[in-house]
Amino acid sequence: MVHLFNFNPDIFTWVVLPILIFLARICDVSIGTIRLILVSKGYKVIAPVLGFFEVIIWILAISQIMQHLNNVVCYIAYGGGFAMGNFVGIILEEKLSLGTVIFRIIPKDDSSELILWLKSQNYGVTLIDGEGSLGKVKVIFSILDRKNIDHVVSMINHFNPHSFYSIEDVRSVSEGIFRKNQTPRPFYANSFWNKKR
Repeated sequence: MVHLFNFNPDIFTWVVLPILIFLARICDVSIGTIRLILVSKGYKVIAPVLGFFEVIIWILAISQIMQHLNNVVCYIAYGGGFAMGNFVGIILEEKLSLGTVIFRIIPKDDSSELILWLKSQNYGVTLIDGEGSLGKVKVIFSILDRKNIDHVVSMINHFNPHSFYSIEDVRSVSEGIFRKNQTPRPFYANSFWNKKR
């Protein structure tokens, strides 16, 4: 029988296999990062589905490691894929911009223009009088989707450039005033996928 390819087993063992392990680790760690984020936000349907694929890919990668225990390059590929997978997972999470956050803003100067702008953009605003270490302050609370963070931060810096603000994830919200002209969420954040069962 004529072989179509004269494939060198050493090339597979020392080059192709480590690359496959590296890519597999990127996939499973990236999926794992997204899964943990979805679990923390209460997505109880899609998170287990991602967990299934995450474990299958991990088993495939670790089985190859166990079959080639004398191959140091595979170890390096495994560790490198894990590190890169964390990086890729964080990038993906930032791109997806899942979830809702609460803004706490404490302006140092007059905040009337910032408040008017937030209201004009259909952001809900709650204003509270407070007292800080340097005297009386106004505290502005607003709930918004994560994808709007950069927009709001840029306007805070525009209207009140020396403001203190903090941003925290919110698991769920109810009632209130929320911006209506938002871009559609990913398919898994709607209807059936969004049911926190």
